[in-house]
Amino acid sequence: MKKQLLIILLILGVVLVQAQNKQQVLDYLYSISGQKIIAGQHNKEPNAEPAKWTNYIKETTGKYPGLWSGDFLFQQENIDNRWKMIKEAESQWNSGALINLMWHGCPPDMGEPCGWDPGLLNAQLDDQQWEELITKGTELNTIWKKRMDDVAVYLQYLEDKEVVVLFRPFHEMNQGLFWWAGRKGTNGTAELYRQTHDYFENEKGLTNLIWVWDMQDLSRDFSEYNPGSDFWDVFAFDIYDGGYDKSWYDYILPIVGDKPMAIGECMRMPSAKVLKEQPRWTFFMPWAELVKEYNTVQQIKDTYNNPRIISRDEMPGW
Repeated sequence: MKKQLLIILLILGVVLVQAQNKQQVLDYLYSISGQKIIAGQHNKEPNAEPAKWTNYIKETTGKYPGLWSGDFLFQQENIDNRWKMIKEAESQWNSGALINLMWHGCPPDMGEPCGWDPGLLNAQLDDQQWEELITKGTELNTIWKKRMDDVAVYLQYLEDKEVVVLFRPFHEMNQGLFWWAGRKGTNGTAELYRQTHDYFENEKGLTNLIWVWDMQDLSRDFSEYNPGSDFWDVFAFDIYDGGYDKSWYDYILPIVGDKPMAIGECMRMPSAKVLKEQPRWTFFMPWAELVKEYNTVQQIKDTYNNPRIISRDEMPGW
């Protein structure tokens, strides 16, 4: 009986620590909203080099980004190196960075690995398949749960290491080229997000995830994709077209309310003017190689030297 009680107390202790860590990260995002913004950087292919673009920023500016981002990805070589990516997430967290993870999951009617196009792009499910996907007990629903089981192993490892993850599984919900996206309404993309949220939290028992709801600067119909405020903690906005225009910022504010909001992806870094006029963004994250392709070295340096920017050395530590 004493041994069983000890095990229960240890489990409760781990859960309490994770809840405290998660709340610490959220509190920090709330505290800088309107004041400062964390510089982030995404790292995608190859997972064999999970800090490739983060290191490019360090070489360019002398500073590390305050947010490190990785991806589970979908090609065989990158699936094979998922553990290397996860260990980098752990290392970055221990060095003070926020951790953002994306999941480019293959379509459930395809095997894993899969291609980019067709695959993640232009391989949409038909209406009958979509209904099967979101209906418990069906073949596609069972396949999707198996995919979640696979990813949960990595997320559980990070939980065991007390790493909090900004988790963004279905990015750009209004980008209809993705197999998961472009489905409006209650039983559309938002329902898949809700079911994924509940499976990871209720079935797998993960407590270290900060859920990110993500949209792109494509269409102003965000209400059609909103999973509901109970299902997301942070809103992220991907900017590839005219998203830096203040009309987008003004459109987003009443949707987000007082929750943290961020530039989830971008190719061009936000200008000093944007940072000043749109102070609610809590982090921005250039997309991997696009940071080099669409920003000059001087622009990158100027951004990191902006007094509003928080780099890793200025993060509070966890």
